[in-house]
Amino acid sequence: MAGSGPDPLFGLRNNFYIGAYQAAINNSDVPNLSQDDAVERDTLVYRSYIALGSYQLVINEIDASAATPLQAVKLLALYLASPDNKETAIAGLHELLGDPAIGSNPILRLIAGIVFMHEQDYNEALKHTNAGGTMELHALNVQILIKMHRSDYAEKQLRIMQQVDEDHTLTQLANAWLNLAVGGSKIQEAYLIFQDFSEKYQMTSLILNGKAVCCMHMGNFDEAETLLLEALNKDAKDPETLANLVVCSLHLGKPCTRYLNQLKLSNPDHILVKRATSAEESFDRAVQTVA
Repeated sequence: MAGSGPDPLFGLRNNFYIGAYQAAINNSDVPNLSQDDAVERDTLVYRSYIALGSYQLVINEIDASAATPLQAVKLLALYLASPDNKETAIAGLHELLGDPAIGSNPILRLIAGIVFMHEQDYNEALKHTNAGGTMELHALNVQILIKMHRSDYAEKQLRIMQQVDEDHTLTQLANAWLNLAVGGSKIQEAYLIFQDFSEKYQMTSLILNGKAVCCMHMGNFDEAETLLLEALNKDAKDPETLANLVVCSLHLGKPCTRYLNQLKLSNPDHILVKRATSAEESFDRAVQTVA
């Protein structure tokens, strides 16, 4: 981090963290950036385009002369753009990680963590992220450890983040994720974090989904549905919104086929699609045995 002066990328970074991706892109023209800050700005802008599904733009714009963090971001776009690219993208990541001159670059390690988390290869992901070093790496560690059902280790990562900056958006987010994973009385605490975000920042799919998941855990499915429909208005293809709407509709006794079909089209690999497909098959089998 720079010395005592204000952080020129604070607003841009914060927009990215809360899921305000278009706002991050629109407000990225920050004057007088140092070379390192300019590279970080570009990585945040391109990651925002990736979050919006504009993979090809990122692949086209980042050329071979770009800095290491941008090469990593390009590989993430390549990885997410098509299942056919996965092997190439992972091979490219391994090549960069294996280069002693750049292998420890924090953005490169972060992208490796994201890709291997997508692959559900959590041990491989941690191999690259575990050393931490940035708030984003610690936040990703929390996510990976929650997926491994290791809330105890996730809590240690959260403690490190709280020591660095308790009010940091990523610290708050990681705290909310951990509260949701632990459950019980912690759900209310997670809800209050998302509520605080929704008062401070523009409403994004990420914040609305966070609040909605808390509501579902607390049995407030009507409120959850209202929040999720608001999120759907902002982004009709967001897989988390669609998946949460499927679950919410089932609990409210409402039809959910349309949401599930949209999810199948936009995100065929989503765990809920895979579960629903096997559930449909077992439902068909059950009906046949009853008939």
